[in-house]
Amino acid sequence: MTPERKAPLEALGMVLRAHKLQARMNPDGLHVLNPHVDGCCGPHPSDVVSVRPREDDGGRLWFYTSWGHPFAEADRITDAVLTLKELLNGKPGVAL
Repeated sequence: MTPERKAPLEALGMVLRAHKLQARMNPDGLHVLNPHVDGCCGPHPSDVVSVRPREDDGGRLWFYTSWGHPFAEADRITDAVLTLKELLNGKPGVAL
């Protein structure tokens, strides 16, 4: 992972931990888990966030879910936190 892609993930992880979510870096991205609610497919809702260029936005860096959905520009940490908190709220069927 390049430093250009790692830095936004580390910044996001720091803010998510301040919001009481678990966030840790791995080679495949930022693993985010909400330990405060039950998950539908596992003990707790979780996802792996990555950063990569979004071609339909001029190649600017965006955060992506593990299933490939862009959900916030990589420099929009607050937007990413709000989206992830909603996504990992324990209610299945949240759409991006």
